[in-house]
Amino acid sequence: MTKDDCYQLGHITKTHAVSGELVLYLDVDDPKEYADLESVLLEVKGELIPYFIESIAIVKGSRAIVAFEDIDTIEQAERLINCAAYLPLDELEPITDETRFYFHEIVGYQVIDAEAGELGTVRGVYAMNAQDLIAMDYQGKEVLIPINSDIVRTVDRANQKLNVALPDGLLDIYMADESKPDVANGDVADDEDNTDED
Repeated sequence: MTKDDCYQLGHITKTHAVSGELVLYLDVDDPKEYADLESVLLEVKGELIPYFIESIAIVKGSRAIVAFEDIDTIEQAERLINCAAYLPLDELEPITDETRFYFHEIVGYQVIDAEAGELGTVRGVYAMNAQDLIAMDYQGKEVLIPINSDIVRTVDRANQKLNVALPDGLLDIYMADESKPDVANGDVADDEDNTDED
């Protein structure tokens, strides 16, 4: 199984206590939905490896204390810090509401503005601390679109289109400013406690 077949659930942030338990940050809408997880795929040295869960406890909102089978010491646990955690895409509940979407599913969608029409293609979504942002390719530049209900209106899954109403002047800012930070290249720092995925 590859990352193309999966979605990122979150990542390991640190060890917990001394018996091999770890803290798993859950980058999801409702962490409680994952309270009965039996296994996850951890990305270790570029490969997805299944880890079976002995126990999991959701604490402090988006964090879970996890004990994995065969991880019994703090030394073993330390090797998994910063590993991304994945689950297969087929385990996701499908969204039928046209005003909600999973971040990964809109990559490649055409962005359609209510006034300007076709703009560009979604190349990714950045889950930032203050505001989630859609990254759109527009005339060879990256334009960042804030995700909120006033701007991102509906998703047309059948035609792979994202309907938006961009604020006046948003595109002009990106077309005029050659020094705009490029999030994809690390110019804007991401925070581990980013907002949840819709």
